[in-house]
Amino acid sequence: MPRPFDADWIDEIRVNLSAVERRTATLPARRSVKKDAQAAWLLKAVTCIDLTTLNGDDTEGRVRRLCAKARRPISEDLLEALGMGDQKITTGAICVYHRFVAVAVDALKGSGIPVAAVSTGFSAGLVPHDVKLREIEASVKDGAQEIDIVVTREYVLTGNWKALYDEMRDFRQACGDAHVKAILATGDIKTMKNIAKASMVCMMAGADFIKTSTGKETSNATLPVSLVMLRMIRDYYERTGHKIGFKPAGGISAAKDVLNYQILMKEELGRPWLEPSLFRVGASSLLADIERQLEHHITGRYSAYNRHPIG
Repeated sequence: MPRPFDADWIDEIRVNLSAVERRTATLPARRSVKKDAQAAWLLKAVTCIDLTTLNGDDTEGRVRRLCAKARRPISEDLLEALGMGDQKITTGAICVYHRFVAVAVDALKGSGIPVAAVSTGFSAGLVPHDVKLREIEASVKDGAQEIDIVVTREYVLTGNWKALYDEMRDFRQACGDAHVKAILATGDIKTMKNIAKASMVCMMAGADFIKTSTGKETSNATLPVSLVMLRMIRDYYERTGHKIGFKPAGGISAAKDVLNYQILMKEELGRPWLEPSLFRVGASSLLADIERQLEHHITGRYSAYNRHPIG
């Protein structure tokens, strides 16, 4: 639920950029997981993927194929070889444009997999505010359980934090019972201080998750940006006792990359934040590489990507 706007929380935020860069630069060298442990971390990552298609040439057929993959993201023979054949492993969600929400809801019926809709004039967010609210309401009506909204970057770039708060509060209200993920478009809002302050404002205004990127910016999810956002989540939790989720998105296509984000989450926020209720990864091609890594773990050989189609 939204909290009252408090400008003092925003004004006191500081970011030590050199410290952020040092912290994240050493992460891959300091922490690595191998063999069975790596396979376990990658299977956990699968359950946190928002399997996504956000292309101009999306079709109902592509969305239905994506939903079928979400139901069975890892082939049964691989799961059996890993001793996980009796486990129900699915992706965390399916993420689509509003146009395909009803299709995805139908395709996922009975699976327990939620449908997430990108909304509010995704990806630029430059449509009238009332249109944004109607789009959210339409997606919720069609069955979306999660809404990924985009903030108005101008409010961040000009430091109009109250306007950002009011916008996010309205989005939260329009979502009703659906969870709302606030996309900051970190590649567009330029500075780490802007990223930190926008994170805090969106949480204050009722966001259930904060998310790095639309995937359409020139710069998307990075470890330094993620660290700054995670520190804001930790600060917000310490102030309020309320846990906010995190979703890096855009450019995460390799299994080794998602491991770095998982490790960063565990180090900064702890084990509870490794569950899909608090951690999601926005990705389309990541799942194929995870399957390849799991197959290599079992057989010692890498398979071709075309053996692991997504949609």
